[in-house]
Amino acid sequence: MAMWFEIKNIEAIDSPAVFILKERLLENIAALKTLVPDVARLRPHVKTHKMLEVTRLLLAAGITQFKAATIAEAEMVAMAGAPDVLLAYQVTGPKVKRLRALRAAYPHTVFSCLIDTAAVADELAQDFPEQPLAVYIDLNVGMNRTGIAPDRALALYQHCQARPGLQVVGLHAYDGHINDTDLALRQRHTDQVFALTQRAQTDIETATGHRLLLVMGGSPTFYNYAQHSAEVVVSPGTFVFWDGFYQEALPDMPFQPAAIVATRVLSVVDGETLTLDLGHKAVAAERPLPRVRFLNLPGGVPIGQSEEHMVVRVSDTAALAVGTVIYAVPMHVCPTIALYEHVYLVQNQESHTTWKVSARNRMITV
Repeated sequence: MAMWFEIKNIEAIDSPAVFILKERLLENIAALKTLVPDVARLRPHVKTHKMLEVTRLLLAAGITQFKAATIAEAEMVAMAGAPDVLLAYQVTGPKVKRLRALRAAYPHTVFSCLIDTAAVADELAQDFPEQPLAVYIDLNVGMNRTGIAPDRALALYQHCQARPGLQVVGLHAYDGHINDTDLALRQRHTDQVFALTQRAQTDIETATGHRLLLVMGGSPTFYNYAQHSAEVVVSPGTFVFWDGFYQEALPDMPFQPAAIVATRVLSVVDGETLTLDLGHKAVAAERPLPRVRFLNLPGGVPIGQSEEHMVVRVSDTAALAVGTVIYAVPMHVCPTIALYEHVYLVQNQESHTTWKVSARNRMITV
């Protein structure tokens, strides 16, 4: 009997390649909906999949709000017919013109973006004088990558109130630094982030009478925030495909790997060493080795990688001839997907169609 990851017609498909197991993808979407009290409180991040077809599956599941990391991703969401997308990026320079063109090209979609400085607020306000742009104030809640200190959010909000080209609709708090395996510890850390965010929300409401929406979290923490308040909209992304890192780090989560890579033995170096066609160009390489978790190569340990090759140490290469197919789960699936122009869709362990990774490009049409 074939293992769950084996592709029956793999001999007709070149490697390296990414395969999306549709049954598992649908199960992951269904599992997500069981963890949030109301589907209206979901704003999934599309940075993981970057595909029209996956966005349409999410729309079919009743999800209408999305988050994107690039203008190309936001356009892909609009092309799928989604009514609402938040560009989780502070837009400045040439991107302002692109965002304006995006709104003109897709009037059926409401676009919003992040801000964390008064200068950017001024720049955006000047470019959207007639139809105000919805923005979320980005809070730095500990990741120290973007965002304003929560205790400065009120001042930025008040600055924006005097700019008719902007409408501040919410606060955004991303906590990518929180992925504790210990659920109690993860809960404690998310409680701290929620308290910071809620304090900024309360400061603004007390001073202005306006209560802002909250958009918070990612795949490791969305469940924690969803239990806090009916006001919180959560933004998981990796859940659609899951990956090796989260599978190990977050055993309490109900998701399962739905994206696998197939590679082949390219060379047998000696009795304990072989090389796969799984280089930096085929799987995300920003993290230390192993970068993949092998599914049918027990004990295989990657010991080196270059652009086109991955060198692996095994106990015995005798049964591993050149051309042998090896399946693996990427440790970081989001940038792995971005390495491919298309992925192979698998149903009933066979693949006869592909999905284009359209938003891997920096630009689609605008």
